[in-house]
Amino acid sequence: MRYLRFSYEIESVIPANHPRRKSLLLREKLVEGYRNGLVCDNGLIAHGRGEAFNYLLGERTRRPAREAIKAAAAALLLAERPVISVNGNAAALAAESIAELAKELNCKVEVNLFYRTQERTEKIGEHLKRAGVGEVLGVKDAYARIPELFGERRKVSIEGIYRADCVLIPLEDGDRCEALVRMGKRTIAIDLNPLSRTARKADITIVDEITRAMPLLVKEVKKLKGKNKAYLNSVLKHYNNKRILEESRKLINF
Repeated sequence: MRYLRFSYEIESVIPANHPRRKSLLLREKLVEGYRNGLVCDNGLIAHGRGEAFNYLLGERTRRPAREAIKAAAAALLLAERPVISVNGNAAALAAESIAELAKELNCKVEVNLFYRTQERTEKIGEHLKRAGVGEVLGVKDAYARIPELFGERRKVSIEGIYRADCVLIPLEDGDRCEALVRMGKRTIAIDLNPLSRTARKADITIVDEITRAMPLLVKEVKKLKGKNKAYLNSVLKHYNNKRILEESRKLINF
């Protein structure tokens, strides 16, 4: 499978000054991910739902999201065993940023899918490696099980999510987020819907679009790398996820 890139034809069809250009290009990226076996059809529907919230946020990263990104960076740097969990949509949209973040944190990356097939899991793993991820877990080693969770997302790598103390879960479903919290793991979500169960159950929720949030998270990790643990703990101590979600909700309601 070739590495996903836009063709010249797709880029040229959408005018540079089109007000929906970025949104349309992201759709094309997901469609290409679908054609190449990374994204499932339900993932396309999920993206459309999130897109509606993105419009209401003005398609830009707002102040509550920036505060959450700083807290997320602090949490990831403080973690002893951080893991980035990746589904099909996240892989198709943000593989390069995932690879860069994993490199900065020296952390593990694991594929975890709701609609899991071995073929799709392997394709996502290959795609992530082409984007620069050194090792991808969850492809052939998902033998551990998340307690009290049913379905394919319960299957995890014992060296990855199962033993992690902090998990970044972009574009997540609420069941698994809640189960990870019950396991005592600090969870960081990227979710455009501040009312979703994932957003409400996560310890830190970045209410933003993944292709905006991930590069900013990488930048913040680089910025905070030189800070001591006392400073990073202070960032987390003053972070309140309920307040961030309420502020995000008010921005959407405007």
